[in-house]
Amino acid sequence: MEKEKAKPYVKQPDLSYGRYTYADYLSWDIEEMVELIKGKVFKKAAAAPNRIHQRLTGDLYTELNLFLKGKKCQAYIAPFDVRLPVKSKKDDKIHTVVQPDICVICDIEKLDDRGCIGAPDLVVEVLSPGNKQLELQHKYEVYEESGVKEYWLMDAAGQTLLIYTLIQGKYHSSRLMTSGDRARSSAVTGFELDLEAFFAEIK
Repeated sequence: MEKEKAKPYVKQPDLSYGRYTYADYLSWDIEEMVELIKGKVFKKAAAAPNRIHQRLTGDLYTELNLFLKGKKCQAYIAPFDVRLPVKSKKDDKIHTVVQPDICVICDIEKLDDRGCIGAPDLVVEVLSPGNKQLELQHKYEVYEESGVKEYWLMDAAGQTLLIYTLIQGKYHSSRLMTSGDRARSSAVTGFELDLEAFFAEIK
């Protein structure tokens, strides 16, 4: 009996097609990072994120890791696949796979060798010139719908932070915070960030 042929890798997904799944995502042989939001492909910027974006993301990830040492929650930094299933956890039924800049998962059952399946407790996205529409619109919607308890949206250039907290299935926004404010997480109990000291290090 002839062996079944392996599924061929697809060099480039058709960006106009809007019903891809995580199973398709796994088959793509492409170099740049992509995300899948409700079946539609979103390419990350061709160039690497700017230096300030990377410094800020790395510093915040370090702060979270130090705080979480010895605790059950775990922090991850991109690239790290977060699959957000709606009804089924099967690869061919998942239509949203994102790579947050940083995420914290407290339910360790959601972690596997491929990343996280289900909503993280905290997601942090750091804005850069090329990703504002994606972060502000598409990701906001899927994070809210998927039950991400808290979503931090940080602007590296403006040195500001907005915190969206999920209350009865809807996000409620903090005021715009900046240097001089202390950011407190409700999803990661006890975690605080002195924005003045934090942003002062980002140069």
